Amino acid sequence: MYRILIVEDDEGIAQAVREQAQTWGLEAVCIHNFRNVMAEFADYAPHLVLLDIMLPFFNGYHWCSEIRRVSSVPVIFISSASDSMNIVMAMNMGADDFIVKPFDGNVLIAKIQALLRRTYDFAGTVPVLEHRGALLNMGDNTLSFEGRRIELSKNEYRILLALMENKGKVVSRERLMERLWETDSFVDENTLTVNVNRLRKKLDAAGLKSFITTKVGVGYILCNS
Repeated sequence: MYRILIVEDDEGIAQAVREQAQTWGLEAVCIHNFRNVMAEFADYAPHLVLLDIMLPFFNGYHWCSEIRRVSSVPVIFISSASDSMNIVMAMNMGADDFIVKPFDGNVLIAKIQALLRRTYDFAGTVPVLEHRGALLNMGDNTLSFEGRRIELSKNEYRILLALMENKGKVVSRERLMERLWETDSFVDENTLTVNVNRLRKKLDAAGLKSFITTKVGVGYILCNS
């Protein structure tokens, strides 16, 4: 079932679109945290995003730009700001379509279904993992935070992937070494320590202080604050 993320602060419109989507066999959820849309985007991993322009805290253009940093998921703007400048700006920011409010619900669903068919008949989704606002793109092995792209080595990526896949749990050093062995390079205790330290320095430099916590004698865990 395709998942639709609705980023619309008018609750009446958002719920009406959600119910219409569900009627047509689509799964849909409405954003609740307009201060950090990307966290809900990463957690839900939608196949398509419906995005209003006028939103609390940051406008739709901002969130479209943030989504495009990590994903090629289809984005449809829905807005009453229908002048040509807004439409052109939306498309230039990476939107796939622009629908003017008020709109017919059936027309909206038809456009959604057509865009989903065009997108996913030929390509799969690229998952994204999120923690503390940092987004790990599993398509190109990079980390994004506050609009910046952080390049990771193969080993750094595998370490971070293992930790983000197990948020809230301690990942043992032995498990991490097993993940690094998948790179076909020799990994011992010292190699793991060196790679973790290098990763921590990159995270600290990007503003992600104390992102990884050491559990002495056990392994590592992602820090929540």
